[in-house]
Amino acid sequence: MKSKIITPVVLSGGVGSRLWPLSRSKRPKQFIPLTGSMTMFAKTLLRVTGEPFGPPMIVCNEEHRFLVAEELRALALTAHDIILEPCARNTAPALSAAALRLLAHDQDALMLVVPSDHMLSDTDAFHNIVKNACALAKNGHLVAFGVEPDRPETGYGYIRRGVILNNTGWQVEKFVEKPALHKVERYLSEGAYLWNAGIFLFSAKALIDELKYYYPEIVASTLDALHQGSSDLNFFRLGKSAFESSPAISIDFAVMEKTHRAAVVLLNTEWSDVGSWERLWALSKSDKNGNVSSGRTIMVETNDTYVRTEKPLVATIGVKGLTVVATDDAVLVMPTERAQDVKLLVADLEASKSEEVNSHTCVYRPWGYYQNLEAGDGFLVKRIVVSANAKLSLQYHLHRAEHWIVVAGIARVTNGDELYDLKPNQSTYIPSGVAHRLENPGSTPLQLIEVQSGKHISENDIVRLEDTYGRK
Repeated sequence: MKSKIITPVVLSGGVGSRLWPLSRSKRPKQFIPLTGSMTMFAKTLLRVTGEPFGPPMIVCNEEHRFLVAEELRALALTAHDIILEPCARNTAPALSAAALRLLAHDQDALMLVVPSDHMLSDTDAFHNIVKNACALAKNGHLVAFGVEPDRPETGYGYIRRGVILNNTGWQVEKFVEKPALHKVERYLSEGAYLWNAGIFLFSAKALIDELKYYYPEIVASTLDALHQGSSDLNFFRLGKSAFESSPAISIDFAVMEKTHRAAVVLLNTEWSDVGSWERLWALSKSDKNGNVSSGRTIMVETNDTYVRTEKPLVATIGVKGLTVVATDDAVLVMPTERAQDVKLLVADLEASKSEEVNSHTCVYRPWGYYQNLEAGDGFLVKRIVVSANAKLSLQYHLHRAEHWIVVAGIARVTNGDELYDLKPNQSTYIPSGVAHRLENPGSTPLQLIEVQSGKHISENDIVRLEDTYGRK
């Protein structure tokens, strides 16, 4: 019997480098509220909730597993699977692993592939489009979703429509990956081309059949990775050595551009991949001077400028066509027309091993988060926030001591053989080498200031003895 449920497969492996300094490898753009108060990831999950969708299958970087889990918890959603990639191998191996997991339970499984960092304006319209595309997918087509272009955009892939199929879509004549401007302008005048939205619908069996034909080594390596894999809390961790052996290639290049079974349906709702500061500015509501601002800003004689600040006041005078983004530890200033070149800047930061390419001063953990406030020779000051009923590892440090001062909430402290509670304005000292644990027994967040002191201050100086979240 054909499956009546569509399993959303949410891909969350990207880092969104063109949105630096807000998007970074350890907390990329999908986990950031770029528009409004909700993250892109949360919006994606809600977009594929309800009929005809089953629980989502999520494929993500191992480092982001607790960010994913927290998003699900906050929305009161349960995942079909959370598959952890031990390394980045692009979308074809990720989808091969997802499809094989689905086939183990349902040979007729349909999978809707959705990136976790896109925007769609009309969820109801999206659901109807997906339902209409099901007939093509159930007949063995691999369905891509295309968007009618409204501008000559060179940052997107394009799909040329062929003959009509069942009045719901078209056979794909060809895919074109990020063509040059002169080709894009010709495509728009011809009217037969659509943007490739990176959203796909097909049966798990059809995908694996095509992968076996065009890239059998991907199926072999991901099958081995599944066999070598293991369950870890609510996650499934793929086997590292097997998954690393898979070719690193996108599903577009591996299958969609080669298969004769590709079809395309029109995604006739407002869509954006929010891939750059220029696109985010265009999607935002501007004032009478064409400016968009967020945070503490003052803009004098300023036009067509995007300013976003996470903390410090940003003031502009007499400028036009700029993008200014300020976080706690980095500031980006550029002509908005150079938005695509941020990735070049990020490449330079990676080459110089700058920590600002990886982490914010605010670092999220499964128990809450901490923010580095001040650092110097032999000391580090942190603000720590522990979620309700959460607790850190039982651990000790070889090279540093810690002093905790409670600001708000109740702190339950394990300090060697002692167990005691601290209230606001109370403090405690943890010597180096002493096993300790911090817990929040209350129903509101615990906030404290931590002062680390010692010859060697590093996050690597943690020896975990016990951990609720399976960390080592």
